[in-house]
Amino acid sequence: MINSNTTSTAPVFRIGTSDLEIEAAATKAARKRKNTIIFWRWLILFVFLGGWEIASDYKLIDEFFYSSPSAISVRLYQWTTEGVDGVSLWYHLWVTMEESLLGFFTGSIGGILTGVVLGRNHMAADIFSIYIKVINSIPRVVLAPIFIMIFGLGLGSKVALSFVMVFFVVFSNAFQGVREADRSLIANALILGASQWQLTRSVIVPSAMSWIFASLHVSFGFAIIGAIVGEFVGSRYGIGLLINIAKGGFDSAGMYAAIVIVMVVALGASYLMTAIENRIAKWRPVTTHEAI
Repeated sequence: MINSNTTSTAPVFRIGTSDLEIEAAATKAARKRKNTIIFWRWLILFVFLGGWEIASDYKLIDEFFYSSPSAISVRLYQWTTEGVDGVSLWYHLWVTMEESLLGFFTGSIGGILTGVVLGRNHMAADIFSIYIKVINSIPRVVLAPIFIMIFGLGLGSKVALSFVMVFFVVFSNAFQGVREADRSLIANALILGASQWQLTRSVIVPSAMSWIFASLHVSFGFAIIGAIVGEFVGSRYGIGLLINIAKGGFDSAGMYAAIVIVMVVALGASYLMTAIENRIAKWRPVTTHEAI
């Protein structure tokens, strides 16, 4: 039984409480916490959208600039059912997702491999570090016109911009993760006769996985940013083009509707990345915030 005469937030169990009772109490507490978090998340969303709608209806904010949730919903419905300039919304979304995914995967793979290689080779890291810093200091946005000049208005220029947006984020984390690997584990593996390849595969890379996954969670958002910025500069299809069309027509509802689409896609990708991370890193204990 749980002793309720305590001021501590953690449950206190009486002597003789069975393991099943303790496990049941912990499960109940975790479920209650999860439900509380979900409740507050939805409440904050409803209050925000409701306040926005009321402020727009009563002219507390200028609807020309800020639109309203109802107008944004109408625009999303129109795009979904009628398309945009004769082109389906799903095709525009697919073009942006194709560009983002290609940039994300190529940038992630390149960043991980480069980070691991340079993290393991101090001499190579010292030689190339100055060049990496110089390239990383270039604002990504200014590269969009250059990539469009080189690769044209098609897929290549958007993928290239998404690649550079993702590469340096993943590389930095992979490199730091390799450098922060547990020296005791490395020493024990070497004592047991592990080769350099075995050491990298079985000790270094698993140690850096938390760093790598932390970068992957945010890098997909950067991949989408890269694709959309490229579409701003010049494109025939994509979500970035929809924002450009809405901007040209002073359609604030259309601009916010495109932003909502990007937010939903990025949020779904984040949850998918978390699921993949939990599946790959089964050895890692699940924390409370990851279980929600």
